[in-house]
Amino acid sequence: MTSKMHRRNFVKSSLGMLAVGQAARPPQPQNGAVRGNFFPGFKPMRINTSGATINAVVGGSGPPVLLLHGYPQTHVMWHKVAPGLAERFTVVAADLRGYGDSSKPTDGPNHANYSKRAMAKDQMEVMTHLGFEKFAVVGHDKGSGVASRISLDFPEKVTKLAVFDTLPSPVLTYRNLTKEWATGVYHWFFLVQPSPLPETMIANSVEFYLRSRFERSPGAITPEAFAEYLRCFRDPATIHATCEDYRASAGIDLEIDEADWNKKIACPVLSLWAERGNRPPAFRNAIDFWKQKAVQAKGRALASGHFMAEEVPQEVLAELRSFLSAS
Repeated sequence: MTSKMHRRNFVKSSLGMLAVGQAARPPQPQNGAVRGNFFPGFKPMRINTSGATINAVVGGSGPPVLLLHGYPQTHVMWHKVAPGLAERFTVVAADLRGYGDSSKPTDGPNHANYSKRAMAKDQMEVMTHLGFEKFAVVGHDKGSGVASRISLDFPEKVTKLAVFDTLPSPVLTYRNLTKEWATGVYHWFFLVQPSPLPETMIANSVEFYLRSRFERSPGAITPEAFAEYLRCFRDPATIHATCEDYRASAGIDLEIDEADWNKKIACPVLSLWAERGNRPPAFRNAIDFWKQKAVQAKGRALASGHFMAEEVPQEVLAELRSFLSAS
């Protein structure tokens, strides 16, 4: 059975299963509108790129900065940081393809439509559509992979790159796995299993699964933000697309990164990582790896867990303001 057929059958079956609990769910926003005023003064936008329709908010004034979220979140993960950043910069916070209220393209051969290269092209086209020929980009988790790929594929576009709690490539991850690390990031290996296995298991109890992703960050994720993540994740198409993101990371992304292994990121890089992050001792200083991949890189650990922008937003904001403002 093809992946397209898997996806169609999964969506049909999951919609029926989720309908059982529909009466207990809060009313859903119309037309993909975000519940709550997470970004006061920002303008919501939907931008058609050559490969997807990207959901985003835009606000502030000054040099442009693109914010990209990680798994299993949406652009809402920046709601504690973006308003302060918008006092000095024009901030664009976008949903990656497959996430949030962005569109969910078909898988493509070898999961190519969820490669970081495809996602990077989306976001570059978003910024071009908004009139920004050059911009800074900030990524967390999966968003860091997309941000790095923008910097490599479109070096003339990116002025600065900030990456949160991640390594330069999944190549490093898979080359250096330990039992302890693999245990802590089990979801990497769960989500890459062939469809519809992980999709079906997640859909069986979406809220339970989603809460498990945030259990190491007690109190950091506001009830309003969690409700928004849950709204988006209850869509079976989102569950499938986000699994495709991980399948791409374990396949085509490795091929692309290996081919570009000697290519360096030309713009200045800031790497921030979590002191309480789930990394083996050899990887605790993430900057050591970014210095190998970038012409110019600096960084430090923050007293935080993985979801840094929601756990220590003031520290993140201060770091970004300093880095993005420096000449």
